[in-house]
Amino acid sequence: MSSSRLPARRVSRREVIKSFSAGAAGLSAGVFTGLMPRPSLSANDKLQIACIGVANRATENVGGVSGQAIVALCDIDDTYLDRYTKPEPRFPGARVYNDYRELIDKESGKVDAVVVSTADHHHVPASIRAVRKGMHVYCEKPLAHTVAEARLVADEAKRAGVATQLGTQIHAGDNYRRVVEIIRSGAIGPVEEVHVWVGKGWGGGERPPKDKEQEPPAHLHWDLWLGPAPVRPFVPGVYHPANWRRWWDFGNGTLGDMGCHYMDLPFWALDLKHPTACEAEGPPVHPETCPLGLIVRYDFPARGDQPALKFTWYDGNMTPKEVKGQRVPGSGVMFIGRDGMMFADYGSYKLFPQEKFAGFTPPPQSIPKSIGHYAEWIQACREGTPTTCNFGYSGPLSEAVLLGNVAYRSGKRIEWDGAATKVTSSPEADAIVRKVYRAGWEVA
Repeated sequence: MSSSRLPARRVSRREVIKSFSAGAAGLSAGVFTGLMPRPSLSANDKLQIACIGVANRATENVGGVSGQAIVALCDIDDTYLDRYTKPEPRFPGARVYNDYRELIDKESGKVDAVVVSTADHHHVPASIRAVRKGMHVYCEKPLAHTVAEARLVADEAKRAGVATQLGTQIHAGDNYRRVVEIIRSGAIGPVEEVHVWVGKGWGGGERPPKDKEQEPPAHLHWDLWLGPAPVRPFVPGVYHPANWRRWWDFGNGTLGDMGCHYMDLPFWALDLKHPTACEAEGPPVHPETCPLGLIVRYDFPARGDQPALKFTWYDGNMTPKEVKGQRVPGSGVMFIGRDGMMFADYGSYKLFPQEKFAGFTPPPQSIPKSIGHYAEWIQACREGTPTTCNFGYSGPLSEAVLLGNVAYRSGKRIEWDGAATKVTSSPEADAIVRKVYRAGWEVA
């Protein structure tokens, strides 16, 4: 459904937003942006933003951009939309939709940017439609539901020159920046091994029996929620609103939920991009649901003067109690260098052996303090400045995260050609890199 439109704004404003000049922006952090500088908007001219998904995780994202002009809202659940429109509209005049395909088509030329806060299987179908209309995009993590989707949307966003940001909010934190600076300073020497773990378990379960199936409530547009996924009956509490992460058709388990947050730190610090091989271990593969615990081992090639890297991910009930003889908490990252080790999490870091690093003085700050996760993206939309989690960086990060599930589901060690986006060692595994879409939801 959609409400009446706001009066059209002057064309010259949209022309300013879409006016690009040659060149590329970069950060001292060394993150490629893919953006091209463009003229700034008037200081009094707010971005016109559409929010796709408005409840649960999306609530924070809507709030994060609410200082701009929220002019369209979309959700498949009318009760979620009602929170913004009744009894008094939180964003007066905002148009309301259930189908983001309709929103993007109708709002083309009026909306400058979209915020995508949906289940994983909608991330790229929504984002790429917006990119193709020249809209800037903020998308929740992981960037995509499949490896192929991540590559597709990153490539098209770069060509379109739009400002992008992945929803890895911790990337803007001071501690992550400090860890990256210390690792890059060589404090623990060349890093040859990394361990990343998260004690969380999105997985398990069986498809409900037929006697549990129901007609969806009138306020829930179930077919739109399924979107590109195969049709299945509605069962209360099993898929929507949260448990979709357990199901391959909609999510990617704990690895998909948390990988982009924790793997981000070594990706950033060590300039990682495409692994060359990947293998996984866990419980027997279930055709419907993700595992409750998983270990994934990646091989990354040497990069410049940095050696080849062994990278291990653990989640759920397969997380380690200690790493290289050090007791560790429930989640974190351990860098293993030739001259020492470094543990880090969202808010702290520690160097080992402790006696060697007693009195350690961190290197001078080299990465600028973030102006704020959402503020980076908003400024990029307005001025063409870089974001640190743009799709040029977070696309390869998401690909590596999702490749772990490809290896697990295939049951094989896979050899990966990142340039070609292809598993070279197994046609069966390569098939999991992409998926089939329901008619009307295709992305290619």
